[in-house]
Amino acid sequence: MIYYLRHGDAEHETQDDAARQLTEKGERQAGAAGRALAALGVSIEVCLTSPKLRAERTARIACEPLGIPVEIAEQLRGGRFDALALTAGRGDVLLVGHEPDFSNSVAELTGGRIRLRKGGLATVEDGILHDLLRPKQLKAIAG
Repeated sequence: MIYYLRHGDAEHETQDDAARQLTEKGERQAGAAGRALAALGVSIEVCLTSPKLRAERTARIACEPLGIPVEIAEQLRGGRFDALALTAGRGDVLLVGHEPDFSNSVAELTGGRIRLRKGGLATVEDGILHDLLRPKQLKAIAG
């Protein structure tokens, strides 16, 4: 299973896009995503994240309740990436990154078009989109 978590709400554009911080709302979204995944009892092996600050911070917050390691993946910095190659042999993987990259990746794997909101989660396995959860839904699951 590949879990796609879009980074949480972040500061507006700055001179350095890669250094944009999460807002308080973004931190709450990341925490809710991690707690929701833990509540669902998922068994994720590793988290791979974009090196951009807002994504890395989202990953670290979300992975805390899951107790899984976070690794930087340059392939998730921005633009097209091969999700199957990136996750091959790693079991169930949580990817944390950006739009429209994640929606495009889901479309390549499933043929379906989605719009992943900031702090939202999509899950894909064997070419099937299993879940598409908005931040409010993750918050409700997290309790």
